[in-house]
Amino acid sequence: MNRSPMFSGLMYSMIFMLAGTILGSMLLVFTSMKEDSWVSLTLGIHGLAMLAGGFVSGKRAGTKGWYHGMLLGLLYALIVWIIGFLAYDAGMTEQTLYVTLISVVGGAFGGIVGVNMKR
Repeated sequence: MNRSPMFSGLMYSMIFMLAGTILGSMLLVFTSMKEDSWVSLTLGIHGLAMLAGGFVSGKRAGTKGWYHGMLLGLLYALIVWIIGFLAYDAGMTEQTLYVTLISVVGGAFGGIVGVNMKR
């Protein structure tokens, strides 16, 4: 049974985001890291999550990895924005646009690598 490339990529990206968030939180608690650096750490976590999700999506799709990864990045950014809006009443900010840009670029790059790893 084959799953949708988008669904598989989204699940992997969410797993990577959850793991990265837990590790980042542990860094904040157990080290002298300041909360001011959390913004850059968060952008890195989203980027790595989208690389992983785009890779899986591209590998499962077999063709047009950049396309599948880019769409996955847009979907991921939309989900992150909806969660932020509903949970924290956060609107569209400059950081939201950065997350969207990093998600789209990371997903597209991961999709390109994923398609080429299939061969």
